[in-house]
Amino acid sequence: MNPATTLAVSTVRAADRVSPSLAGRLALPLFRQVRPVLPVRPSDRAVHEQASRGAITVRGREVVTYSWGHGPETVLVVHGWRGRASQFGPIVRELRAEGLRVVAFDAPANGESAGHRTDIRDYLAGIEEMQRRHGMFRLVIGHSFGALAALTAVREGTATGGVVAIAGMGDARYLVDSFAERVGVGHASADVLAREFARRVVPDVAEPFARVDAVSSPLPDGVPLLLVHDRGDREVSVTESVRLHDAHGERSRLVVTDGAGHARVLGADPTLDAVTAFALRGLAGVDAAGLGAAVVPAASA
Repeated sequence: MNPATTLAVSTVRAADRVSPSLAGRLALPLFRQVRPVLPVRPSDRAVHEQASRGAITVRGREVVTYSWGHGPETVLVVHGWRGRASQFGPIVRELRAEGLRVVAFDAPANGESAGHRTDIRDYLAGIEEMQRRHGMFRLVIGHSFGALAALTAVREGTATGGVVAIAGMGDARYLVDSFAERVGVGHASADVLAREFARRVVPDVAEPFARVDAVSSPLPDGVPLLLVHDRGDREVSVTESVRLHDAHGERSRLVVTDGAGHARVLGADPTLDAVTAFALRGLAGVDAAGLGAAVVPAASA
């Protein structure tokens, strides 16, 4: 954490003790902070440089797009908050080897796309534009915040044969509450932060958090869901994937890894095996490979 961020967090904590209203308002810029840009990992550099690059316009801003392979069917990958498309390097390699085309974009203010701010609207608009260009996706794969965006987009009409949510959360309010916990402020300040965020970002929506809630409003019937989460994830609790799994019942499978954390789970062997099996044969492929969790993670108890 840089000195400026450390000072801002200390100020929010001090305000929380005397005025949750003030603390919530002061926390908003921190909550929306995207910078610094995540660099390309050395292990992902080759895949990153092999991509065919282009651009789309997302809510009036140009963002960078990527494409790997030339298969007849296309998979869209959606990175998380402060993420970038290159993080999917291991998954791109696996899916390309199976003859699938993979496409992605860096959301505004992330990766190689310019800007200082982004939010769920940019992600949804980016997914919509990628569908307009590429047609129905065989799969939409999202990581972390990108998983929540993918779930929301498919619930709102994005056409796909299935969704993969890796280290994802069930709803947007989780993001507010987990941020408040990390910063060290109470529920009252978190409520103010949620209201301020909704007022700034989606002032014309009566119940903004209900729109981004894949637990209360699951995926459309017939759309299968693969969930992958590490048991020790410190950014997003594995219980979020358990909630999503429970909400989708028999049309979902949950794969739990150990020791991969929040970001490295993207390259973990169980993740790659499960995603590849799901891409090729759907839920039956995951079952045949014996990859679904037989026991609900202890953290959900």
